[in-house]
Amino acid sequence: MQRSNTTDIAGDLANPAHGSPHWQVDHDEDGSRLDRALMRRFHHAGKGLIMRLIRKGNVRINGKRAKPASRLTAGDRVFIPASLRTASADAAGRATPTTLAARVPILYEDAQLLVVDKPAGVVVHGGSGYDSGLIEQLKAAYNLPELRLAHRLDRDTSGCLLLVKQLSALRRVTEGFRHHQIHKTYLAWVMGRVEDHSGRMVSRLTKGVVRGGERMVTDHDDGKEAITDFQLIMHQERADCPLSLLALQPHHGRTHQLRVQLQQEGHPIAGDGKYGSAEQVKAFRAIGGRGMALHAWRLRLTHPQSGEPLDLRAAWPERWRWAAS
Repeated sequence: MQRSNTTDIAGDLANPAHGSPHWQVDHDEDGSRLDRALMRRFHHAGKGLIMRLIRKGNVRINGKRAKPASRLTAGDRVFIPASLRTASADAAGRATPTTLAARVPILYEDAQLLVVDKPAGVVVHGGSGYDSGLIEQLKAAYNLPELRLAHRLDRDTSGCLLLVKQLSALRRVTEGFRHHQIHKTYLAWVMGRVEDHSGRMVSRLTKGVVRGGERMVTDHDDGKEAITDFQLIMHQERADCPLSLLALQPHHGRTHQLRVQLQQEGHPIAGDGKYGSAEQVKAFRAIGGRGMALHAWRLRLTHPQSGEPLDLRAAWPERWRWAAS
């Protein structure tokens, strides 16, 4: 789909980057933390400058000093110091589309939503040792300061990634996930020969368990319920590395849900160095496998504004060329 030329009204309303020292909070930011709202609006200036200015008392809400965690209310007037406005404008003027953002396929876009085909090996957001992620680069490349993640994909997972441009749309999309009205289908090559043609995996997953010095997600009675349906698509009969291709439909979005459940079934995802064994990863690489063989293939949802059904699919990953050999 062609990129939309529709202007985000909320992004332009009393935008301090245009010269005004005050920003009047709109309904999209009602209830947001001050620091996060400013990061969305002045992401070019950088988090460090924003936090310093807030803590020094240079950013005020309705004339009063504020804290980073202060909550905004629609209609509030936020004073933005000149140093922040200038730094953001200067950085925005230097920003150009990055190589990564330019080569990420856009599967769908309109005034509320953006769906991209995330490459494997790319983090979705900065932090944990990464200066920036895909969302930060998309914001800069396409001038979308309000862009937010609707869900997340692991660094080594490719495929459909849903982002939203307005907080009001994010709330409706979040409700869609909560009520299981948004459906994701993953494709995964798993180790070994899966005999069942279809089935359901049920677990109770707990985060933060340390094993071998590494934080893992495990199945535990006190964990949160996680249900995934699977369907066998095909086998790859390799003498030293037999594989099965599965279609997976998670009912929940727990951290590492598919990876943990498939490991529990005795069929870890091919190339998964965290939940698979070193020997399994080595065998997968020996047949030409790269990275972890998990792909967010299909995304089905109802558009948060129009109510129209959307059915989006990410192409067969280029890194799976080994499967045709």
